[in-house]
Amino acid sequence: MCGMGVPGSQVLLLFRRGATLEPAPAGGGFIPPHHGDGPLHVCFGIPIGELDAWVAHLGALEIAVESRLRWSKGGTSLYFRDPDDNSVEVATPGLWPHF
Repeated sequence: MCGMGVPGSQVLLLFRRGATLEPAPAGGGFIPPHHGDGPLHVCFGIPIGELDAWVAHLGALEIAVESRLRWSKGGTSLYFRDPDDNSVEVATPGLWPHF
């Protein structure tokens, strides 16, 4: 497992594929299994001003943008795939009431 700090006092936890199939002992109990199988999805919020930079960055890395979606509240999402075929999304404000 890897825990990474995210702005806004949040944490992103990453787990090795197959490593969370069984309960994991922890301090006062255990962490239940929470493995995902097949292509999964993760989304990262980005400022509106960084959208074009993301398009350029992905293009420079020869990573295809699978979809560019303009939401009714005004936000835009870019979807692309990671090397394990998971769906990765970067999204500007205007998707949800709190973002």
